[in-house]
Amino acid sequence: MVRYAMVIDLDKCVGCQACVIACKAENSVASSTPDEYAKKRLTRWNRVITVYKEGKYPNVSASIMPILCNHCENPPCVKVCPVGATYKREDGGMVLQRYERCIGCKYCMIACPYGQRFFNFTEQPELEYHNPDVPGRDAGIVEKCTFCVHRLDKAIAEGKKIGSPDGVVPACTEACPAGTRTFGDLDDPDSEVSKLLASRRNYQLRADLGTEPHIYYLD
Repeated sequence: MVRYAMVIDLDKCVGCQACVIACKAENSVASSTPDEYAKKRLTRWNRVITVYKEGKYPNVSASIMPILCNHCENPPCVKVCPVGATYKREDGGMVLQRYERCIGCKYCMIACPYGQRFFNFTEQPELEYHNPDVPGRDAGIVEKCTFCVHRLDKAIAEGKKIGSPDGVVPACTEACPAGTRTFGDLDDPDSEVSKLLASRRNYQLRADLGTEPHIYYLD
């Protein structure tokens, strides 16, 4: 069975935010208005966090950490959803959202240990651009990264290859100028993600919780 995963090489990430912009454009993720930003109502399916450790400009030591939905093998968000809006798809293993079922209770947001579920405060028609390949989303629901499932489904229908380096991948992976991200099938020993994980020391965020994330970081 196919289980999609992403490997992120932290040595390559320069914090340019290209993945963040690509994600917003590809998935029609609303940008926060000044008022929403002030209230910390930020919708960022894909985030790049910079933690400054020591020093003063221009000699500063910092760590850069890209974060997105971990598409867990054992997702706590699925367990707490009272209406079955959040589910794990068997083919591919992505954790997805049935927008028409979501009642906006935010239980999944509380359950997610990675802070990667976002309440939508903005009506979809208010966006300057909407990608016709992704479903519209109304205000009052929770949304998140989908691994650009619309891209993957289209590739399957057209008989195209999925996965790095020369197949169809999520928008964030395609947009990264430094080749930080690698996407592919964990269950395929010949995939680039499997080869990277076998050759380099790696870790998952909060693996101690037993969620078994599908996002791996090369150390």
